[in-house]
Amino acid sequence: MMEKFMTIVVPSIPDTLYMVFFSSLFSMVLGIPLALILTVTRPGGLNPKAKTYQVLDTIINTLRSFPFVILIMVVYPLSTLIVGRSIGPTAAIVPLTVAAAPFVARIMEGVFLEIDDGLIEAARAMGSTNKQIIRKVILPESLPAMINAMTMTIINIIGYSAMAGMLGGGGLGEVATRYGHYRNELDVLWMSVLCIILIVQIVQWVGNRLTMKTNKK
Repeated sequence: MMEKFMTIVVPSIPDTLYMVFFSSLFSMVLGIPLALILTVTRPGGLNPKAKTYQVLDTIINTLRSFPFVILIMVVYPLSTLIVGRSIGPTAAIVPLTVAAAPFVARIMEGVFLEIDDGLIEAARAMGSTNKQIIRKVILPESLPAMINAMTMTIINIIGYSAMAGMLGGGGLGEVATRYGHYRNELDVLWMSVLCIILIVQIVQWVGNRLTMKTNKK
């Protein structure tokens, strides 16, 4: 069993970490600005713009409603266009990002809306612009909740990466499917599952520590 673990399971771990890291990074880069736009343009926001909010809200809700397995099949042609291939860990980053970015946008919007209105009104009373309110009030005050939301996102992406592996994305999901399902090597299947669980536990522990350190309350 140890030989299988070292020769089959261990080599697939870097692929999973690679997919999760870059998918998480890109989804944050896309999702957080979208969340800020939603927060600012929503009715009652810093700069209400009904049409902008409605368009973004509809797009995000539409993407979030796609089952991930279907979304992978729909987006894989985009992977070929962007990275030149439709299988492997690099190709899987594209659908993982497309799936996670709307989730990030929606969950971060909720985080930003939790900011005490009194803080925003106080900043306005001191003559702060909308950009200054975002930079000096909304983002700093939201930091612990943002880290918690990022942790949830990364854990979701770990689960998504396992499903992507079933469709040629590589990583632990592919190992579990190829050996555990098709070859009925249940020991390899459970070793892959345990590795995924361990990665999730580490991410959650790190996220909890960072949330506690940044929480001033």
